[in-house]
Amino acid sequence: MANFMIRFFICNVFISGIIGILLIVKRIFKNSLSSRMQYNLWFLLLGLLAVPFIPFRFIGLPQIFSWLGSLRSSPSSGAGTNIAGTAEAVTTGNTNWMNDFTLSVNSEAPSIAGYILLGIWIVGILAMIILVIKSSLRLRNLEKSALPLQNKEVRRLYYHCLEEMGIHRDIPVYSTAFLKSPIIVGLLKPCIYLPIHLISDYNESDMRYMLLHELQHYKHHDAIGSFLMNLAGVVYWFNPLVWYALKEMRNDREVACDTSVLKMLEEDAYEEYGNTLINFAEKVSLTPFPFAAGLSGNMKQMKRRIINIASYEKPTFIKRVKGVCSYFLIACLLFIFMPMLSVNAAIEMENTYQIKKNDSNISYIDLSSYFNDYQGCFVLFDATTDSWQIYNKVMAQKRISPDSTYKIYSALLGLENRYITSASSEMTWNGQEYPIAEWNANQNLTTAFQNSVNWYFQSLDQAAGLKTLEDFYTYINYGNHDLSGGISSFWAESSLKISPIEQVEMLQRLYINDFNFDADNIQTVKNALLLSSTADGNLYGKTGTGNINGENISGWFIGYVETSDNTYFFALNIGATENATGSKASDIALSILSDMNIWY
Repeated sequence: MANFMIRFFICNVFISGIIGILLIVKRIFKNSLSSRMQYNLWFLLLGLLAVPFIPFRFIGLPQIFSWLGSLRSSPSSGAGTNIAGTAEAVTTGNTNWMNDFTLSVNSEAPSIAGYILLGIWIVGILAMIILVIKSSLRLRNLEKSALPLQNKEVRRLYYHCLEEMGIHRDIPVYSTAFLKSPIIVGLLKPCIYLPIHLISDYNESDMRYMLLHELQHYKHHDAIGSFLMNLAGVVYWFNPLVWYALKEMRNDREVACDTSVLKMLEEDAYEEYGNTLINFAEKVSLTPFPFAAGLSGNMKQMKRRIINIASYEKPTFIKRVKGVCSYFLIACLLFIFMPMLSVNAAIEMENTYQIKKNDSNISYIDLSSYFNDYQGCFVLFDATTDSWQIYNKVMAQKRISPDSTYKIYSALLGLENRYITSASSEMTWNGQEYPIAEWNANQNLTTAFQNSVNWYFQSLDQAAGLKTLEDFYTYINYGNHDLSGGISSFWAESSLKISPIEQVEMLQRLYINDFNFDADNIQTVKNALLLSSTADGNLYGKTGTGNINGENISGWFIGYVETSDNTYFFALNIGATENATGSKASDIALSILSDMNIWY
């Protein structure tokens, strides 16, 4: 929850920008949109305000276009590789490397700043709830003191207004001495409250206009809008632009109700309706109740409403069509921002690697039958044809923890800094008992890779120091090169993240020594990665398993196949709530490679 708060407050920066855009767009389309549509635009904003709290990721237009592109290049359209059914995993001889050992890590601890923001936010919400309860109690007292409307003339006029508007529900009407303007209250059981001074100074024309206005609130379900506005005000109490937007929404609501009343009147009655607002401007005031809608407003709002009345013309068919088109155009514009406001999407955006390859060199293939109950992806690069094959593009671009696959580059750094050498890579076990038996012995680089010995590579990292590690991972451009998770665990379901596509790119660069490191060190790492050799070629790779709170939630298998005339680089990742391991990932990858006639 504390981490959520950091994301939530970042989302509010985008929300503030969206409010500014909405205000500009409303001004641009002012002449095309009816008053009711201008008011309804604010409901789109209320919907966007709910997005950060929705527990799933929204798909934006770029992802939709990407998905459509994937469909065009899928095997069903004739592109891609023809894959046979799932084959049995290939046995390569020495299978010790398939047992990817790992230790469980606890879930990441939220930052102190997140807890502080969470505390402030909750305190503010509680304060706002107290204010809402206080106003609701005042409303309850008003309801208790109010009396059923006794004035026969007003009652007769009221029933005539109900009939005029086609409302068949009997909405109770009360009189009270504790109001200055009429209000309608109630979500399920609406009631209208009329000030006694308006009844005493009864004028049929003025009273009719006021009753029609209040009944318009009922007809357009403005009680729901009032509830949502108050809820947004409570949750976003700290954002002044949200408060300004809610104020504008209330103003637009009253203008929309005025317009709805004008539609019922003849043109010669427009002036009378405007005069009613002017005559009662000094007598009415903003309602102090959070869930009420009324005729009231401040003088600035009254001026705006009177100008609207004076300039009102009944819309033509063409203007209505323009209004509908403009509304949906604005709605589509706001829809684009939905992924930016999703807390999950914010994390996704930060941890997504945007593929920079030429689409003509990429085939999107269907390998879903290989993964069964796992969420998974597969990336293959053919060095000879300079072509890519990708299954599950979204997951292939997503940056996640590398787990033990990072050890390829940990070893490379150790060799470059000469903490170990190709001739002398053995480390002495310090005698500490580990829950994995294979770790409780002296290790060299080859055995450390085969048994994925954490303490071996952690020793290399400790020898380098955090600053050297940060410089190294930045230099080789490894994923997000974020080592803030700490020198001992930045790679294990922590801060360092890399996508499967980037894993393949890194293997390519390692293979050709794009890093300009010592050639002997590059070859030493390659030798340690060798898993199996046959007459047809060599298989190199490294598994990785992500374990959080005792559950294996992520499995990696990355590597390359070297044949006499080609080299294929690959990365496969699987994810699940349990039993997602490097060995499972290697089983699936070897099945795919076998069916692709790359490795048997």
